Amino acid sequence: MEIIDYTTTGGKNVIKSYLHELPQAERTTGYQIRHAIIKDGEKALQALNTRQLTGKLWEIKFLNNRIMYVLKDSEKIYFLHACKKQKNKAEKLHLNKAIQRAKELGLTL
Repeated sequence: MEIIDYTTTGGKNVIKSYLHELPQAERTTGYQIRHAIIKDGEKALQALNTRQLTGKLWEIKFLNNRIMYVLKDSEKIYFLHACKKQKNKAEKLHLNKAIQRAKELGLTL
């Protein structure tokens, strides 16, 4: 499966930038998740701690972090936003940011 990270108009990959700033153990886990999804696709997603946020917007939770994504089809997944997990529910600010990015990319939610 191909992972497509949200990239700003200036060329910044916001997902990889977020992962890069994490402590070593969290960063390693984040990249292991990416590798598993690339290698095993939907099978890997089923094994991860995921949940539906709204419509087609989902999140992967790992350690104290979230990656919000939209599964386009069995071949492509769009990682839209990453943030610290601070509460049991995705905070509105982060949820809205992921929704806005999905709309920018023309993804249907």
